[in-house]
Amino acid sequence: MVLGVGLHEILWLAIATLVGGAVSGLLAGMLGVGGGSLLVPVLYEAFRLAGVPEDVRMQLCLGTSIAIVVPTTIRSFLTHRAKGFVIPGVIRQWIVPGVGGVACSAAIAAFAPAAVLTVAFIVIASLIAVKLLFVRDRWNLGSELPGPLAMALYGFGIGFGGSLMGVSGGGLSTIVLTLYRQPIHNAVATSSGIAVPICIAGAVGFMVAGLPHEAQLPPLSLGFVSLIGVAVVAPVASFMAPHGAHLAHRLSRRTLEIAFGCFLQLVALRFLVGLFYG
Repeated sequence: MVLGVGLHEILWLAIATLVGGAVSGLLAGMLGVGGGSLLVPVLYEAFRLAGVPEDVRMQLCLGTSIAIVVPTTIRSFLTHRAKGFVIPGVIRQWIVPGVGGVACSAAIAAFAPAAVLTVAFIVIASLIAVKLLFVRDRWNLGSELPGPLAMALYGFGIGFGGSLMGVSGGGLSTIVLTLYRQPIHNAVATSSGIAVPICIAGAVGFMVAGLPHEAQLPPLSLGFVSLIGVAVVAPVASFMAPHGAHLAHRLSRRTLEIAFGCFLQLVALRFLVGLFYG
């Protein structure tokens, strides 16, 4: 751990972390995502200042992020379900393959260089941003959800891609559902449901994957999950999630899509620059 960090840096970092947790909770409710895409860059700066080695920093960010959003996704899903917007049967079809995708991504996190995970984050975040900003509803793959095999493959991809970028997969599942002309509010509600098992499996997977790297990790870390980060951010994010779910049914969806898409693109750019300039 680095002790030479100034007090003002620690203060601003703490504020940024709490604000990031609050906004991620709102995003979880409004967009059916876990908010991890916002938490990852905030945690990255926190762990950088804390002196976490670069070899394990991104893995620690991803694992901590996905653990933080476990209670957030649960509260978001319960709020959406109470409103009756969850699409029947989809969550059941995606749970098993989604958890399988998480297991594969956790194995990659255990052995792959950090740059591989960073590139995965950049690619997936950019694709989601492009969909939100430019494509919207113009691209569709069908008017009804596909058969069991295609749904299983989608579930695997959502678990795999979501866990690789430290998020719940909600953004990915929302895109899949809207590509099959499912109403956006139903897609968001259903995505918050599939996010629950993916987050739980992802948190456990990153804990196990990080056990061989304990010597490089900061104190109070369980594998690639910082218990301090979870304790500080998770209550704030969880508290805000139901408010985001309520706002999702009152605010302009287009405004939210533009804001989230721009944020994702900026985050992807920040990590892309980091790959070349540190």
